[in-house]
Amino acid sequence: MQLDLLMVIIIAVGTAVIAFILGWVINSKIGKNNIANANDKAQKIVEDAEKEAKHLKREKLLEVKDEWLKKKQEFDNEVNSKKQKLQNFEKQLESREESLEKKYDVVNQKEKTNKELEKTLLQQKEDLDRKTQELDKLITEQNIRLEKTAGLTSDEAKKMLMENMISKAKSDASQAIKEVRDQAKADSKKEAQRIVIQAIQRTAVDHSVESTVSVVQIQNDEMKGRIIGREGRNIRAFEAATGVDVIVDDTPEAVILSAFDQFRREVARISLERLIADGRIHPARIEEIVEKVQQELDEEIQKEGENTLIQLGLHGIHPELVKYVGKMKYRSSYGQNLLQHSIEVAYLTGIMAAELGFDTNLAKRAGLLHDVGKTIDRDVEGPHALLGYELTKKYNEHPIVVNAVGSHHEDIEMEHPIAALVQAADAISGARPGARREPLESYVKRLENLEALAKSFEGVAKTYAIQAGREVRVVVEPDKIDDVVADRLSYEIAQKIQEEMEYPGQIKVMVIREVRKISYAK
Repeated sequence: MQLDLLMVIIIAVGTAVIAFILGWVINSKIGKNNIANANDKAQKIVEDAEKEAKHLKREKLLEVKDEWLKKKQEFDNEVNSKKQKLQNFEKQLESREESLEKKYDVVNQKEKTNKELEKTLLQQKEDLDRKTQELDKLITEQNIRLEKTAGLTSDEAKKMLMENMISKAKSDASQAIKEVRDQAKADSKKEAQRIVIQAIQRTAVDHSVESTVSVVQIQNDEMKGRIIGREGRNIRAFEAATGVDVIVDDTPEAVILSAFDQFRREVARISLERLIADGRIHPARIEEIVEKVQQELDEEIQKEGENTLIQLGLHGIHPELVKYVGKMKYRSSYGQNLLQHSIEVAYLTGIMAAELGFDTNLAKRAGLLHDVGKTIDRDVEGPHALLGYELTKKYNEHPIVVNAVGSHHEDIEMEHPIAALVQAADAISGARPGARREPLESYVKRLENLEALAKSFEGVAKTYAIQAGREVRVVVEPDKIDDVVADRLSYEIAQKIQEEMEYPGQIKVMVIREVRKISYAK
């Protein structure tokens, strides 16, 4: 039993030893094969790496070579460009040197010529001095002979000659003055007409003549009795509150309000319309409505002034002065609305100032404010131009504007051309047909003054004012006034009319010199 067990153990041990030996042999063979395979792979990797390295080396060498060639080309181009510039500079220097040499030669030649001319001039001066001395000597001898021949001294001859020359000079001067004045008139008239016509065309607006009455429509004639009130208390209260005359006559369904003050008349019109619409007409209600309407119109006046400034593109005017501008809406001058007239003058002045190169804003400002003195209360006395002058000065307007306002009727001296433009624009706006209405008495008086002024000159026989005072014809005595003096006379009459008379537009002065020679055949 023990032997069997020992045999089993020995067999097992032997089997294990044999298995170990076989396993070791097999593992040794497998390891050698793996090492061989690994060596082959490593050798192949090394060969591939060497090939890749050689390939990369060739590529890098090619890139470096291309970069070098590119840099070399850029360097060559830059060098060539600089060489070209240097060559151009050299050519320019050579050209300038040649030009300087030529100029130097010209200067030398001119110096030689100047020296020769200087010698010639000195010689001519010596000859001239010698001839002048000879001439003086001859003149002295000639004067002595003339004195002996004429029996006159040199002083007497000079006096006679001067008198003749003065008479001749006067005649020539009159003729020259006439020619210069005619040319100046023609040129200035064309330019002035162009500027004024352009200004008028660009300022063409509609106008209407203001009246002194307003008509209030009523529903029926029974309302007239309520307006009058018991024993006339309502109408008296209304007239006292508004300062307007209320005319209640046979005109059907209408009541007439009469007043020269347009502001009062407008207050009365609106107040009466509101009273009629409300139906409650009694003195207390009348006073309440009138006061409320006056406040509303005061606010409207301020807004009207502001809107006018916006319309003209002006700014920076004192608020109190803006209110005076708004008041112009309810003022009139010879039947022409004052605000519309002032706006028109502002546009005309601005357009003419632009044509002449002056400040258009100052020009429009002066044109708008030129009649602002007419809005001052009537109890303040003085010409409206001077009142406006003081008002604009008070509210720190520009000195040019202040002067234009005060001088547009020549109450003070004009200090800037804009003042003359305001005066011209004022005349254009006021003289336009239909702009103003002139009373018959003042119209006739103006024509009489015009004829009398023209007749006050010496040598004038008759005068006639025609074309509604736009032209005056002056008939002169032909034996006292010649043609040259007649031209000067027309100019002097026109100047005196400008200085002494006030008139719209312009007045043409025509001097007529007529010579009649009569003979009889028998």
